[in-house]
Amino acid sequence: MLAELSQIVREAGRIAATRSGSAFRRWEKAPGNPVCEVDLEVDSFLRARLAALDPDAAWLSEETVDRPERIEHARLWVVDPIDGTRDYIRGRSGWAVSVALIEDRVPVLGVLDAPARGEHWAAARGAGAWRNGEALRVSGRQGLAGARIPSDQLAAADADLVPVPKPNSIALRIGLVAAGEADLVATTKWGFEWDIAAAALIATEAGATVTGALGQPLAFNTYSGEVFGVLAATPGIHAAAAERMRQRALSVL
Repeated sequence: MLAELSQIVREAGRIAATRSGSAFRRWEKAPGNPVCEVDLEVDSFLRARLAALDPDAAWLSEETVDRPERIEHARLWVVDPIDGTRDYIRGRSGWAVSVALIEDRVPVLGVLDAPARGEHWAAARGAGAWRNGEALRVSGRQGLAGARIPSDQLAAADADLVPVPKPNSIALRIGLVAAGEADLVATTKWGFEWDIAAAALIATEAGATVTGALGQPLAFNTYSGEVFGVLAATPGIHAAAAERMRQRALSVL
């Protein structure tokens, strides 16, 4: 089923890539939360194709009105048709199509397609994770100081960390940890399951430790569809990163 899902997500990525740089409508769902008509086109394509792939799975997507009865289903498609819409609208490469299949609250399949970067990511629970067909493995970093983090600008308290280029897509940032090209991704903002479901599985299968901002286990197909932050890191620094983040995270709650 992973191969079939990968093909569908590749096709969705091609749809978005073909429209990139063309004239399309764009607006804000809320201040600072952009969306464009291509988001909706990709969402519609994915809903039809994924429903055919698994007719019994429910649906949760950033661009579709949520139906609470989804929580009664054992399986759920979790979709962000364009994660990183801001980069997409600006003609940058830091966006991806993100799709995960959740079963009994746990991601079992995850695929990211980032055609502007020439990257296709995939994972299956218990079977590993790959980018462009190559197996992924996190770095072996053991110390928080010097850890690489995708960031445009570091806070003074994090001056001992090393910034690396930051795609707008949070899924791709987590993917960088999976690929060993970053050591840590941390946020203390409330987000949504569609932001991280596929990437969390990819990183976990590559050996990363992935939790919420307070180190709490991630849960999917929850009633709200929300998650409080994410902390994806190499196992050797996850506990130290969680401790550093703790007061910041608590101040947000």
